[in-house]
Amino acid sequence: MSRYNVKETEAKWQRAWDGARCFEVHQDPGRDKYYVLEMFPYPSGNIHMGHLRNYTIGDVVARYKRAQGYNVLHPMGWDAFGLPAENAAIDRGVHPKQWTHGNIDKMRDQLKAMGLSIDWSREIATCDPEYYQHEQAMFLDLLDAGLAYRKEAWVNWDPVDQTVLANEQVENGKGWRSGAPVEQRKLPQWMLRITAFSEELLSALDELDRWPDKVRSMQRNWIGRSEGARIHFPVAERGDSLEVFTTRPDTLYGASFCALSPHHPLTEELAQHDEQLEAFRRECEQLGTSEEAIERAEKKGYFTGLHCTHPVTGEQLPLYVANFILMEYGTGAIFGCPAHDQRDLDFARAYGLRVTPVILPEGEDAAGFAVGGTAYTGDGTLINSDFLNGLDVDSAKRRIIERLEADGSGEGTVQFRLRDWGVSRQRYWGAPIPVIHCGACGIVPVPKSDLPVTLPEDVDLSTPGNPLDRHPTWKHTTCPRCGGEAERETDTFDTFMESSWYFARFCSPQSEVGIDREAARYWLPVDQYIGGIEHAVLHLLYARFFTRALQHLGYVDVAEPFAGLFTQGMIGHETFKDMEGNWLSPDEVKPGEDGTLVDPHGRPVTRGRVEKMSKSKRNTIDPTEIIQAYGADTARWFMLSDSPPDRDMEWTEAGVEGAYRYVHRLYRLVSEMSADLPAADAAKPDAFSNAAMDLRRAAHKTVANVTHDVENFHFNRSVARLYELTNQLSSFQPKDAADRWAQAEAAAMLVRMVGPMMPHLAEELWEMLGNTTMLADTPWPQADPALTVDERVTVAIQVNGKKRATVELPRDAEEDQAKEAALAEPGVQRALGDKAPRKIIVVPNKIVNVVA
Repeated sequence: MSRYNVKETEAKWQRAWDGARCFEVHQDPGRDKYYVLEMFPYPSGNIHMGHLRNYTIGDVVARYKRAQGYNVLHPMGWDAFGLPAENAAIDRGVHPKQWTHGNIDKMRDQLKAMGLSIDWSREIATCDPEYYQHEQAMFLDLLDAGLAYRKEAWVNWDPVDQTVLANEQVENGKGWRSGAPVEQRKLPQWMLRITAFSEELLSALDELDRWPDKVRSMQRNWIGRSEGARIHFPVAERGDSLEVFTTRPDTLYGASFCALSPHHPLTEELAQHDEQLEAFRRECEQLGTSEEAIERAEKKGYFTGLHCTHPVTGEQLPLYVANFILMEYGTGAIFGCPAHDQRDLDFARAYGLRVTPVILPEGEDAAGFAVGGTAYTGDGTLINSDFLNGLDVDSAKRRIIERLEADGSGEGTVQFRLRDWGVSRQRYWGAPIPVIHCGACGIVPVPKSDLPVTLPEDVDLSTPGNPLDRHPTWKHTTCPRCGGEAERETDTFDTFMESSWYFARFCSPQSEVGIDREAARYWLPVDQYIGGIEHAVLHLLYARFFTRALQHLGYVDVAEPFAGLFTQGMIGHETFKDMEGNWLSPDEVKPGEDGTLVDPHGRPVTRGRVEKMSKSKRNTIDPTEIIQAYGADTARWFMLSDSPPDRDMEWTEAGVEGAYRYVHRLYRLVSEMSADLPAADAAKPDAFSNAAMDLRRAAHKTVANVTHDVENFHFNRSVARLYELTNQLSSFQPKDAADRWAQAEAAAMLVRMVGPMMPHLAEELWEMLGNTTMLADTPWPQADPALTVDERVTVAIQVNGKKRATVELPRDAEEDQAKEAALAEPGVQRALGDKAPRKIIVVPNKIVNVVA
């Protein structure tokens, strides 16, 4: 028997699949489709363990559904724009396009080595004009429909890199790349009107029952629907009023101040004549725009000298500008109720403002209740609130809103936390925004006939800022309307734009239109989407919005892009440090002579905890090296066997070696028996031995259970069941032709179930079993229901309701046989003693209860 040659076999079957174009698919209205998609990768140059796990999970689903008879679409592409490529170009002195496409070529080869059932004929890269020209056309349609617009907005500004940063790119108040303190700056920004779909995006989450509850909850919180009131506070010294949104109008009697955002229009107006206020505003702009940064900051304020009139009591409340109020939420103004909001309380304590509790916790005495250093935010009844006293919170909200609406000082309303999506980025490596700025005509859309607006390749990336803005020729053009001198928009799209519709492009990637309507009608929505939990909010929310916008524009018929979502867990590895506290990579650590860990110099190593693989802690493992050393099937099998796929897993050398041993064991098992097995199409014998029937039942039960497990992403359970069937097949000793037929049946079922998980090995074994068609084209095995039911069952025997014994009986045994077997049990006889049974109750296949 020859040893299994991993490299030759995996290369052999990858060539065979490619040659037969196994995984290329086309629309077929006569077949049920199934669209499997993993979140596409950024072409960094190397696949990492996250890719290996993500794409292994997706490939198991795709191969399994294909075997189930579905027309399976399983495409791949590249999220190829973005700052990392621009950074790499600067660091390496190469063009981003060259760096990106070089990485794509490398990563494509790495992914193909995994044996993925990808339809590579549909491959796309978002940095190619053939892709983003359609995105530009969509943007023009969004602009025409009022779903895209331009406005001035406050952004995170990196003063060194001269670019806008997303909140995620601000680390401890500094730019993620430059390390410079981030400023808030008001800039013209292109926006997409995601808020037009706020209610729909929220309510539709209830229908996404194949999404993780955690992800749906995160999206609900991000959209943030709040019911409350808009209240008008007259500004005593000005004769106008301040509008405040609050979700807690019931606490209105506890108000002791009002406050404005540093970016509120009234703040800006007052700051024009108040240098100290302007200085305070500039100080606030150093915080960044994220809620997290503002929450962490010390609560500071500036008294404007103005007062707001309480709309119910008439009290004059001091008006401040405060650093913890976001202009983007509500109206950019609040009334402060310190007793029942921690930020308001911190602010009030800092500025000596009144703290009046108006919500009394259950069990507290109104006369003695006071708020110290912690605001009370729980439920209770109203106190110190005039006509609201004694009401519960919900009743008080309704009553105060009725009062405000009656006297015209407010109204009930619904507010969303969700803000419109700013898609402008001041960088080169992104899709150009297709508009032109004309001095005479204003903003003019680029005619669709002139698309794509492509990037110039002769750019200077050596200095900070947007090279498109300082390009000597590219931005200079003529106005499509008047023919006069004009300039192109030099901002490029946020890369979330490309990932918000790529799944739809996969339906018709060679189409001259962005999305072929018939193709999208057949393939969409994606039936199973797979990716990391880190994309639970922004990417998924933007894709949901964009699909609705495309539906509104007539591009697609669906509103939701992803019918099912699965989020895989992280991969961790032990961490190691040397004597100086420097991180060591796993390949730099080995056992010393005494068994303790040492570094390459023989010095002691400290073993740390298992943490998510990261370059910073140097605890990464290169999946390409694992594939080269052990084979793709070994890596895939370990990924599936270690733990449930939605949980974090630890990568261990022992686990990989265990998977490798099983690969060779399975190969030996099938190859050793294959010479003596009947032909693959041999007729089924009329009768089998008891041993053969036991093996057949084990195989058919495994098929039923593995089918259920794969459908529910319980891959580690499937692996355990396949190990068990392997053991049973290994111990089976055939004695005649019927036994060998049963052995062949079980071996074929085992190989077919292993196929989605270890496709190369399974194809080799399938061929070894005498089959002439590829396993990739073979249906999933079907379990015979009669063989998934045990022939014998264990029945509990009770005497007067207390268990005394168990007995093995044939399934559906006659009642007299069950009674006789129960009375013959020694434990039952001891319990009865001299008593005669008065009644014997038989529950078939479960219990015999003897009543004495």
